[in-house]
Amino acid sequence: MTYIDPDSEGALEANTIALFKALGWESADCYHEAFGQSSMLGRETSEQVVLECRLREAITKLNPELSSGTAELALAEITKDRSVLSPVRANQEVYQLLKEGVKVTSRTSDEEERIDVVKVIDWENPENNDFFLASQFWISGDYGRKRADLLGFVNGIPLVFIELKASHRALENAYKFNLSDYKTTIPQLFWYNALIILSNGSKSKIGSMTAGWEHFAEWKKINDEGEEGVVSLETMIRGLCEKTRLLDLVENFAIFSEAKGEVAKMVAKNHQFLGVNRAIQAAQEIKENQGKLGVFWHTQGSGKSYSMVFFSQKVLRKLPGNWTFLIVTDREDLDGQIYRNFASTGAVIEPEESVRAQSAEHLKRLLNAEDHRYVFTLIQKFRTDNGEQYPKLSDRSDIVVITDEAHRSQYDTFALNMRNALPNAAFIGFTGTPLMAGEELTKQVFGDYISVYNFKQSIDDGNTVPLYYENRIPELQLVNENLAEDMAEIIGAAELDDEQQAKLEREFAREYHLITREDRLEKIAEDIVAHYTGRGVLAKAMVISIDKATAVRMYDKVQKHWKVKLAELRKALASANPADRPELDKRLNFFEKTDMAVVVSPSQNEIEEFKKKGLDIATHRKRMVKEDLEIKFKNPDDPLRIVFVCAMWITGFDVPSCSTMYLDKPMKNHTLMQTIARANRVWRDKQNGLIVDYVGIFRDLQKALAIYGTTKTEGEPPIKDKDELVRLL
Repeated sequence: MTYIDPDSEGALEANTIALFKALGWESADCYHEAFGQSSMLGRETSEQVVLECRLREAITKLNPELSSGTAELALAEITKDRSVLSPVRANQEVYQLLKEGVKVTSRTSDEEERIDVVKVIDWENPENNDFFLASQFWISGDYGRKRADLLGFVNGIPLVFIELKASHRALENAYKFNLSDYKTTIPQLFWYNALIILSNGSKSKIGSMTAGWEHFAEWKKINDEGEEGVVSLETMIRGLCEKTRLLDLVENFAIFSEAKGEVAKMVAKNHQFLGVNRAIQAAQEIKENQGKLGVFWHTQGSGKSYSMVFFSQKVLRKLPGNWTFLIVTDREDLDGQIYRNFASTGAVIEPEESVRAQSAEHLKRLLNAEDHRYVFTLIQKFRTDNGEQYPKLSDRSDIVVITDEAHRSQYDTFALNMRNALPNAAFIGFTGTPLMAGEELTKQVFGDYISVYNFKQSIDDGNTVPLYYENRIPELQLVNENLAEDMAEIIGAAELDDEQQAKLEREFAREYHLITREDRLEKIAEDIVAHYTGRGVLAKAMVISIDKATAVRMYDKVQKHWKVKLAELRKALASANPADRPELDKRLNFFEKTDMAVVVSPSQNEIEEFKKKGLDIATHRKRMVKEDLEIKFKNPDDPLRIVFVCAMWITGFDVPSCSTMYLDKPMKNHTLMQTIARANRVWRDKQNGLIVDYVGIFRDLQKALAIYGTTKTEGEPPIKDKDELVRLL
């Protein structure tokens, strides 16, 4: 009897195979597989990655009325050579065939054209399919021959790829070396892949074929998000490869997102899969819960907007009804961003102007006179004049209202109007921050929580990075007691209109002057330059000011101190120790190429108004109009690295490469939490986000964290003083 080291790759493989068998999969060791007529799997050559015998059998079983010729045409369409496409495009093409069926055109006996849709997988009845696990499976490509540890086939299609490592091997090496080598050497395998599992026994991660290592994630819970999470390969296999769950994940939780011609495949993470399925259950019980589907609280940065897509697409596919989804938010930039998220994943194919409400009247037409799968609107478009009652627009019970950040005060104002307009609609709220005391009206409209994935859980799972804060130049900080609640409320508006700006400067003259006086801004600008150029991580940053004029002032002041700093760095490089020069030269090059921009919304007569304050907005406005600054800032390799904002881009705006937020604007509650979360995205080697506080905001932050950062009742706040990070180092 051969001894197998219990910590070896062989032992891990044997245990994994046993798990699959327990889940009802057939299995075989294919190490000695011959090819041609004696092949145990019916493969002619090792280049074939689809088990055609099993696929042919499945097609015949699932489509008993088909002629053998039509079945063969369907099989040929699935297995045809797609090497002219990029692997992800090939994967997208195959995925559509598996999900929607293969359309085969033929001619009847009387020469009429006939189109058959050939089912490849029975999504409704998992046991009606063939589940086969191959170990040690040889595959040849143009650049060599590889042996996959484990491949999971459904009806002969290799959907699951599993790479195993011995327990003493770093799991990241399975991604960096093995997986990348497979993708290059045998790309045809990944035309069919649904998910990739990497494991060394103690650590296991799942990702899609296009995911970077930082986006491979653990799968800790099997049936419900209320479970105690367990990191183990057994949990992952049971949670992902049990037949019903695997087909649900493949069918309903994979999307292809396209931006600027590039495609990325995304597979839901554990919290999205469990959370969205809870929301689906609420939609199935729509009569019992009277249309209150609940509040879906998943912290910022954990993929909430994609969870909206997963939810709506699964409802459309699996629940009977002529569904319409009304996506509601309260900010223009968010409305556009949410539309683009749905459009980039192919969920929405109609042009923006036809499904985004352009006005209150257009919204009424969209809901009353037209038939759309998706409609996007600002909540403010449910307004009425002079206290009139909002008219009923539709009696339909298959309209689902999805609101983004459903707790904000604007929803209270217009919630009744939405109910009057759509009395039989169902309501679900998606939010990145939880409900607070005083937001009971939100629960009256949406119901209670249906899914919770908070800040701390997201950090623990590696879906967001931890946040640290530091107070800078405390002698310049405002004393919080002098900052009236009303002032924070006014500033908390998405954008200060002219009236609000005047009120701010009039009623809070003392506080406003403290924040905006020249000597204070000068010192902060100097400190921002010193801090940014001293950071270890070379990444992007946002400077957040109290208003538009102050944002422009800060830009001007930072430019001045930036030039001085670059001169200092050049001098330091010239006199540096030769051993230190490469690193100093790299940093100097980064800072010399760094671009900065002001990003604020336009207002009437702004050029003249800014001139009165000695400021030039015209140059900045020209840039904002002529360049796509959003695309530039979101591109981690673009030199636009520091932006100066006051309200735009501080909520619902994802820039993973942004690692530092310089806060010089009084904020509270949801807006504060959403703003600091801009720095919590996972990116490359970024270990954490840093919040630099110039306005003494952290007393409010600590109050908010008591609610946001922990579990529902207890736990450790996930944002900590930077001194703790220094102690750890």
